[in-house]
Amino acid sequence: MIVVVCPGQGSQTPGFLTPWLAEPGFAERLDALSAAAGIDLAAHGTVSDADTIRDTAVAQPLIVAAGLLTLDALIDDGRAERIGGIAGHSVGEITAAAGAGVLTGTEAIGFVAERGRAMAEAAALEPTGMSAVLGGDEADLLARLAELGLEPANFNGGGQIVVAGAVDALEQLKAEPPAGARVIPLQVAGAFHTRYMRPAVERLAEVAERLSPADPALPIWTNRDGSTVASGTEFLELLVGQVSSPVRWDRCMESFAEAGVSGIIELAPAGALVGLAKRGLKGVPTVAVKTPDDLAAAIELIDQAA
Repeated sequence: MIVVVCPGQGSQTPGFLTPWLAEPGFAERLDALSAAAGIDLAAHGTVSDADTIRDTAVAQPLIVAAGLLTLDALIDDGRAERIGGIAGHSVGEITAAAGAGVLTGTEAIGFVAERGRAMAEAAALEPTGMSAVLGGDEADLLARLAELGLEPANFNGGGQIVVAGAVDALEQLKAEPPAGARVIPLQVAGAFHTRYMRPAVERLAEVAERLSPADPALPIWTNRDGSTVASGTEFLELLVGQVSSPVRWDRCMESFAEAGVSGIIELAPAGALVGLAKRGLKGVPTVAVKTPDDLAAAIELIDQAA
C-alpha cells in the first residue's frame, strides 16, 4: 500500500518551484491558485528570498499549492486508484484534504490563505517561537515543559518533538535541557499548534462554515491521533482545531505501519517527512518528489505496489 504524504511549514526553500514551472500546464494551474489565494505564488516559489517565504501568510498557501500541483502530476493516467491513502503534516493536512476529495483545490487554497493570515496575526500578538528537541526521555521533557509553561507542538517520531511557547522560556529550555536532550531553535514566526493560536481557530471556524466538505474518497489519517476519518465534515472540524493542537505525526506513522504501508511518496516541497519515515518506518521505501525528475521513481513505486 502506497501512502502519499504532504509536508508542512518549513519545508519550502527559495526557488523550489522553478523546475516545475517548465512543466506543461503547471504555470497556468498555479496562476489559478494564486488568484484564489490572493498572492503571487509563482513569484514566491521562484524568486522570493528565504525571509519572504518564511512569512506564515506566504509559506502556507505556497506549500499547499505546490503539493496540489505535484499530486496532479503524480496521479495522472489513473494512478489515483492505486494510492492506498493520504496524510499531511500540519498545514499539509489541507493538501491531503484536497487530495482525498474533502475539499476542492480552490477551497483548499482559499482556506489555507485564511489560515496563514490568521496564524500570522495570532503570532504577532506576543513573542513566541518553536524549538526541536532531539533525544532524551519524553516524560522528562513533558515535565520540563510544564515547569516552563511550554507545550509540545509536533510529536514527529524518531525521538524528535517540536516544542513551542514564550521565547524566554525556550531559551531557558535550551540552556537547561532534560538529560540526553538537544534543543535546536527553529526559524518560525510563532508558537503554532499551541494555545497561542486560539484566535486563529476562532477565525477559521467562521471560514469553515462557508464550505461544504465531501466525505473522503480514499483513506485519510488525522494529525489529532493518527486515526482515519470517514466524514468530510469531521475532517474539516479537525483542520480548524489542529491550529492550536499538537500534531501527532508519530501516531500517523504508527497507523501507516498497522495498515501495511509498502511505500511512502512525499509531495513537493519534499524531504522532511521522508526523513522522518526513514527513522520511524525503517525499511519502507520512500520517494521525495522535489522536482519533476523525481516523478518517474514515484510512479515506479506505485506500479510496483499495484
